[in-house]
Amino acid sequence: MSHRRAVWLMLLVTLMWSSAGVVSRQLESARGFEVTFWRSAFNALALTVLLPMLRGADYWRRTWPRLKRSPAVLGSGLCWAVMYTAFMLAITMTGVANVLVTMALGPLLTALFARIFLRQKLPPRTWCAIWVASAGIAWMFGHEMSAGAGAWVGMGVALAVPVAAASNWTLLQARAGDGEVDLLPAVWLGAALSALITLPMAWPFSASWRDLGWLAGLGIFQLALPCLLVVRLTEILSATEVALLGLMEVLLGVLWAWLLVGERPSSAALLGGVMVLAALIGNELLGAVGRPGRYLEK
Repeated sequence: MSHRRAVWLMLLVTLMWSSAGVVSRQLESARGFEVTFWRSAFNALALTVLLPMLRGADYWRRTWPRLKRSPAVLGSGLCWAVMYTAFMLAITMTGVANVLVTMALGPLLTALFARIFLRQKLPPRTWCAIWVASAGIAWMFGHEMSAGAGAWVGMGVALAVPVAAASNWTLLQARAGDGEVDLLPAVWLGAALSALITLPMAWPFSASWRDLGWLAGLGIFQLALPCLLVVRLTEILSATEVALLGLMEVLLGVLWAWLLVGERPSSAALLGGVMVLAALIGNELLGAVGRPGRYLEK
């Protein structure tokens, strides 16, 4: 796969990820831990079917013994579980923009983790993009807090997402190319752990059949498919590129919430979003100038 194609696929991933906020606002009776449980459960069920389709009918028979003995898979699965659980809980506790803005701290944390644990030397353009994007996020975050939004708890829960994401991207990058370690089961493991952890707090269930339809869509199309894609893309894109391109989820998620459910972002949020988008575009354009061959691959 060419670098250019990987970038476009990562943008498709962010498009699918960005649907969570809008869909969560369509739910009739499911709330809090129940929303998280059903989304994770449907995700785990979808992955149970999809992984054998991708890797062979005997995939689980071959994988299960190694799964229990692989620290990389277990660590990545735990990161996925934290991301799945904290994100959906936060979405039900505060506004979509608040959650997505908090999550966008991921690139800075990822860059720091990659520098510390992987000893990666980041180009100046990437550091510049990270700081510009982070400044935009900080501007949006500060405005929400000064406006007295009362979203401290929800945003605190959401903060667990970029921490877990940065840890996960760094781990995936460290093991990329290691043919003896299959990290795709970690996505399934994270979903299963998330469902298992939230089940006691989700009971008794109150979701309507309509809610279950929306949550099944989230589990399959907002989680299972894009998360499988992003694991594959970490073999082509660096940890920092994955995190930076993932910021598009913030812009798209806020846009969908504004246009489709009337959660209008503030002027400060719009300005911060422009800064984030400028950082993303600038980083990729400068990267294209530096390595034209990789971008022109077919």
